[in-house]
Amino acid sequence: MAQVEATTERVVAADAETVFDTLADYSGTRAKLLPEHFSEYEVREGGDGEGTLVHWKLQATSKRVRDCLLEVSEPTDGELVEKDRNSSMVTTWRVTPAGEGKSRVVVTTVWNGAGGIGGFFEKTFAPKGLGRIYDEVLAKLAAEVES
Repeated sequence: MAQVEATTERVVAADAETVFDTLADYSGTRAKLLPEHFSEYEVREGGDGEGTLVHWKLQATSKRVRDCLLEVSEPTDGELVEKDRNSSMVTTWRVTPAGEGKSRVVVTTVWNGAGGIGGFFEKTFAPKGLGRIYDEVLAKLAAEVES
């Protein structure tokens, strides 16, 4: 099994603290940032950053739906890590200052991919698809914090 990685980023016209707090607000803002690829969103514990347990289904393709139960941690300042209890998938959000009143948001998801020919296609196409999904999340994030 090879590790699969998808990364996307965006510079947002808002300070890093505001952007981070918006991303970490699982009981409020986060649900508004998710495109139609996400369903059955539910905060099960916590709701604000570290210690949150959140559930959703992620439909990456017409045939592939992941049932995700994510434990949220904040290992360092400006970093949210969502570790899926149901799979090897880990998503890391990093928010850093990017000049006056701006911040850079980088989201990286890694998981253990399938083996064989299926794994080849997963490693080739899944990062692009997931990148497009997270581009939508980042666009909604920018609209939320820049307004």
